[in-house]
Amino acid sequence: MTTERWALGGDLSVARIGYGAMKLTGWPRGDRPARETALAILRRAVELGVNHIDTSHYYSRDGVAANELIREALHPYPDDLVIVTKVGALVEGSDLALPAAEMTGLTPGGLRRGVEANLRSLGVDRLDVVNLRMGDLDRSTTSLAAPLETLLALREEGLIRHLGVSNVSAAELAEARAIAPIACVQNLYNLSRRDDDPLVDACAEAGIAYVPYFPVGGFQPITAERLDAVAARHGASVPQVALAWLLARSPNILAIPGTGSLAHLEENVAAGELRLSPEDLAALRT
Repeated sequence: MTTERWALGGDLSVARIGYGAMKLTGWPRGDRPARETALAILRRAVELGVNHIDTSHYYSRDGVAANELIREALHPYPDDLVIVTKVGALVEGSDLALPAAEMTGLTPGGLRRGVEANLRSLGVDRLDVVNLRMGDLDRSTTSLAAPLETLLALREEGLIRHLGVSNVSAAELAEARAIAPIACVQNLYNLSRRDDDPLVDACAEAGIAYVPYFPVGGFQPITAERLDAVAARHGASVPQVALAWLLARSPNILAIPGTGSLAHLEENVAAGELRLSPEDLAALRT
């Protein structure tokens, strides 16, 4: 995999291609791999040099939970493994079906429950990074200030090392940075969804990691003739080109592609060695 790294939070050195654990559970919808395959994927990822795993306690469906798979596969954890989790309006995976008025995860009690659930299910005393995920409730009536202040207090208790934010605007990031040090931003961004271009650059200038979710399109994979042409030139797959483009886009981008396939895991990690030419990048900008 690529030897390029980023100091997440200033002190956690992570490879720029990580792994997103959501697809191991089939949450919130979709297929999932067999349990033994999921465990094998996690172990193989670490063997390949992945040391940044993205997860959440609420990535859980029908008794299959991402954090528990991570713990079974990898605990005791390698010294350099960084596990990033998130809390927000959802506490349990099934909360996704609740009316917004019944989602209590952004209250002080809900946030503590979420943090403690992650600590317990991962089997750790302190979480490396916790992202405050916004966006599951009406944004016009939901501010990140109070929830972030709650997480800052939990950080001061020693339960969290670094804080991040997810599904935020540039204005909300500025508000967050006035409250607490922010290690990372996790938003929707990929080759075909570039609304966050200015925010990527702003994060880079501030030394903040930008972690795009759905880096290869998520539930709607990226397709474009120009992608096919670049992939053909390199003998690579379209997802590999999409990942290589993200790495070339800015040095603060950390990709966390998720997969339930060992073969796709190998492909994703190998994308870290794919170097796109100026001509490739020009073609992909159009």
